[in-house]
Amino acid sequence: MGKTAYAIEIAKKFGTEIISADSRQFYKELNIGVARPSEEELAEVKHHFIANISIHDYYSVSKFETEVLALLDNLFQTHEMVVMIGGSGLYVNAVCQGIDELPDPDEQLREDIEKLYETQGIEALRAQLKILDPVFYNQIDLANHKRLRRAVEVCLQTGKPYSELRTNTKKTRNFDIERIALNRDKDELYNRINTRVDTMLQSGLVDEAKNLYPFKHLNALNTVGYKELFEHFDKKNSLEQAIIDIKTHSRRYAKRQLTWLRAQEGVFWKIL
Repeated sequence: MGKTAYAIEIAKKFGTEIISADSRQFYKELNIGVARPSEEELAEVKHHFIANISIHDYYSVSKFETEVLALLDNLFQTHEMVVMIGGSGLYVNAVCQGIDELPDPDEQLREDIEKLYETQGIEALRAQLKILDPVFYNQIDLANHKRLRRAVEVCLQTGKPYSELRTNTKKTRNFDIERIALNRDKDELYNRINTRVDTMLQSGLVDEAKNLYPFKHLNALNTVGYKELFEHFDKKNSLEQAIIDIKTHSRRYAKRQLTWLRAQEGVFWKIL
């Protein structure tokens, strides 16, 4: 049993609905590569925030927070509890404890920063941030180009250090929250990840990636399972190497998720 099956089991037991906090599953064009729940699974329990926007749409964690809280207000009128299943720690925390109010991006500025990253690499982003906000430079994961881009963007857009705008003030919610983290034996987890990648490939992941290749510059597609195949299409690696990279990066992503969960307060761990 994985997290999707577990969430469905809980939702059916309590006669409720599921909210997805997996930011990769928001996009209707992404299916196989993001392990979207099957049509049969979606039919068992009503899901929200699955294939609800396009890769061409602007979306943000603050918008997700606002939309989920509005949905919860409605759902709690007829349900005693709601299940949220994650994926993306930032989106989970946005609902559970809120996020800082940051400006919506300036599209031209975002394009300029994206071009900087594409032409000069992650080192250029690091250099920019070190000048604009040395405090946050010493706090951020310098390998996370998405967060680097966003931090540089906010600094340039507001004229203020990103670190000054991050209050990390926890917001109160009008509902109780119980957080459950799923885990399993490390070897079993990694074997399941490898098997899942093989299943994705058998289900047509390469063709799905080919259809999305013209849009590889979009942020939504800078994700494990697609970016490795895009590199293969660009003749930077073989298909065999791309598959190895997908499995390696998927295992690393799972490890980062578990590390993040262990740092959260009030989490109940369930071993599968």
